[in-house]
Amino acid sequence: MSQQQPAQKQDRQPGREAEMTPRPDYAPLFPGVGRLEGRVALISGGDSGIGRAVAVAMANEGADVAIAYLDEHEDAAETARAVEAEGRRCLTIAGDIGDPGFCRHAVEKTVQELGRLDILVNNAAEQHEIEDFAAIDPVQIERTFRTNIFGMFFLTKEALKHLGEGAAIVNTTSVTAYKGHKTLIDYAATKGAIVSFTRSMAQALAEKQIRVNAVAPGPIWTPLIPASFEPEKVAKHGGSVPLGRVGQPNEVASCYVFLASRDAGYITGQVIHPNGGTPVES
Repeated sequence: MSQQQPAQKQDRQPGREAEMTPRPDYAPLFPGVGRLEGRVALISGGDSGIGRAVAVAMANEGADVAIAYLDEHEDAAETARAVEAEGRRCLTIAGDIGDPGFCRHAVEKTVQELGRLDILVNNAAEQHEIEDFAAIDPVQIERTFRTNIFGMFFLTKEALKHLGEGAAIVNTTSVTAYKGHKTLIDYAATKGAIVSFTRSMAQALAEKQIRVNAVAPGPIWTPLIPASFEPEKVAKHGGSVPLGRVGQPNEVASCYVFLASRDAGYITGQVIHPNGGTPVES
């Protein structure tokens, strides 16, 4: 398979979109038709990658957006400009979703500034490649779980104080939850946990008419890729899937819009797989 993107490496997790070559494509693929008009979405990891594309896509459909992110201020500012270019408001909130206090703050600030909360997108994540499982650091294991799954518990718990009938929660899992990954074992384990979290929360919230679904992306061109892998792997990222290429964030974002909208009003506890054709068993 020929090289799809230049070999590159970033030394910080979860990565900076401003430093990527080429830049990921987050522009909505189609004009919005108001499917999320009057609604407010809170998106963790909304500064870049899939989170940015989801923020812009939801704004394109009429939603005001709050994005929670770690410390990628330049990326967050660009996302805010893109959301505002769609004619919607964007609130940026910096902090660590592994901290339950920050999750409380993020939800409260969203409701205070934007007036309500209708959609929660649990998207923030980190991953660290380890070739030898015996060398995995307990601190890394705890950190990966705290960001990827504990943060979903914390943020969802706070959001449920404000989500009402017709609200939607959309979680980001991964193809690795279904296929595994020999050098991302702790990451894959968290993504498997997210599938179970999604299915269980869907059952728990069905009586309240709050839908909970997930998206399991395959190889998507996001800052997490050059921040996780060595340059030669980055250059080949996506080349092994049936479609033979890496996916772009805006090719995934429409899944989140669909699941958050009334178009998916009879769908809960499910996972959508935008993964370039990789076979999975649900």
